[in-house]
Amino acid sequence: MKIYLASDHAGFELKEQVKKFLLEQNYKVEDCGAFSFDKNDDYPLFISKAAEKVSADKASLGIVFGKSGTGEEIAANKIRNVRAFTGVDEENVRLAREHNDANVLSLGSEFVTAQKAKELVQIFLETPFSNEPRHVRRLDEISEIEESEEQ
Repeated sequence: MKIYLASDHAGFELKEQVKKFLLEQNYKVEDCGAFSFDKNDDYPLFISKAAEKVSADKASLGIVFGKSGTGEEIAANKIRNVRAFTGVDEENVRLAREHNDANVLSLGSEFVTAQKAKELVQIFLETPFSNEPRHVRRLDEISEIEESEEQ
């Protein structure tokens, strides 16, 4: 499985710490930017690049970073087939994977420490989608909404 990462300046340091953690765990990682700290950069271009890669590679997951994680979640969710959420605690991350087959985790550097981020990332990567019929049905309904918006 490949993990796509992206951040702006506010999430840059957290992204770098999580990237190091993932590489130490032998995950395949592709960093979609930012590649250096620039206090004037904007997250949508970096986040959309990672989300597009996740959308194109169904076996992959994405992790995006910002100050709150919310704007990054919103930007990622503009890409078809992306189900992004802001991770806040262990249960929220587990349920996002089990019930929603979420494929992009957004983390806010203002709200999670590097240690907490690593714990949430581990849960995100290790928790499978449940494939329960009610959850599959709901994801199909979301896909129908996406398709109707494109017309």
